[in-house]
Amino acid sequence: MKEAKKLNITKSLELFEQAKKLVPGGVLGARKPSDFIEGEYPIYLEYGKGCRLTDVDGNEYIDFLCGYGPIILGYREEEVDEAVAKQIRDKGFCFTLTQRYQNELAKKLSQIVPCSEMSIFLKTGSDATTASIRIARAYTNRIKVMRCGYHGWHDWCVEMKGGIPAKFYEDVYEFRYNNLDQLEDLMKQHGDQTAAIIMTPFGHPLHQKMDVPKPGFLEGVRALATKYGAILVFDEIRTGFRLRLGGAQQLYGVTPDLSVLGKGMANGYAISVVTGKAEVMMAAAQKLFISSTFFPNSDGFIAALKTIEILERDNVLAKIWERGEGFLKKIQSIIDKYPVGAEISGVAPMFFITFKKDKGETHRARRDEFYTQLIRRGIFFTPHHHSYICYRHTDQDLDITANAIDESMAYLNEKYKVSF
Repeated sequence: MKEAKKLNITKSLELFEQAKKLVPGGVLGARKPSDFIEGEYPIYLEYGKGCRLTDVDGNEYIDFLCGYGPIILGYREEEVDEAVAKQIRDKGFCFTLTQRYQNELAKKLSQIVPCSEMSIFLKTGSDATTASIRIARAYTNRIKVMRCGYHGWHDWCVEMKGGIPAKFYEDVYEFRYNNLDQLEDLMKQHGDQTAAIIMTPFGHPLHQKMDVPKPGFLEGVRALATKYGAILVFDEIRTGFRLRLGGAQQLYGVTPDLSVLGKGMANGYAISVVTGKAEVMMAAAQKLFISSTFFPNSDGFIAALKTIEILERDNVLAKIWERGEGFLKKIQSIIDKYPVGAEISGVAPMFFITFKKDKGETHRARRDEFYTQLIRRGIFFTPHHHSYICYRHTDQDLDITANAIDESMAYLNEKYKVSF
């Protein structure tokens, strides 16, 4: 199998050189070039439509990052964008006081999310996870937190500790997904001081295979939280409105005390939410302060209401699951053809292709080569983060992608002779 031709990303590279003089590092966070494959991936995008993106050099891609998760329908979804544009044109969206759409969205969430009785609306996932911990601490009058998963960039949970005094995270303890014994041991030591157990109910650890809950795991976590009087928080920033309309808690039948939602709720517009049991949520009104100039802006509320309307009306998630399950079966059949150590994990709406370690320690090289071949073929995955399927991925898009995966695996199989 021939190597795919390298992309022309000249303008992206020029813009990045310019950016390094204007922005620390040029690009921050998970969008920096080193989080992809430097010299192969574009750095700047120009526009998107449906499930396709075009970069500043004119290269087009079938995209499976979906903005790192918010795009559940598709880019430039006309019905959602027009609802927001109409709101801005006719009424405006940033005011001194709150608009009524807050109430409408909170009521809607209480109808579809199992734990939802009251809601607080914010802008980002990090806003929401941090607010949930503050609420849990205020409600319980305790300090310690047990965590499992990625919960954002704020002091208590960020992985890179630069600029953060140790005192800000010394009461936060990490446990591994599907390891109930580890959490039980932590709770035996700290349970009477634990304010919250916060976790992703579906396992999507950084840079690693995805994982579904083992039988009894989520139920066991729920029981431990109840036993010790801790608040169980499900971080459903990624899984809400994807695995089910009511999130992983609806899919797996385990109800937390609080849940944090964002990303797919508004198809790309900035809004997040802490939602949960009224008794716990009322701590936010009585014991703490949560506020922002932009939290009440109605553009996100309008986008979320319209996105949820479309998700319900068009049976979107059932269609994503159907297409995704067929697609994952095709990928598995391709992986089975080529002994290069590839593995696929996850579920139909969100999945990850990773590579097993081998005796020659070539797993990183195989991974980078595979994703290099994919991006050159116009398929936008990333080696360091799982992928998503959105509503606008057609069967044809998925067939094109499966063919590109096949060609990339074939190239890898010719280049590497792997011994495990």
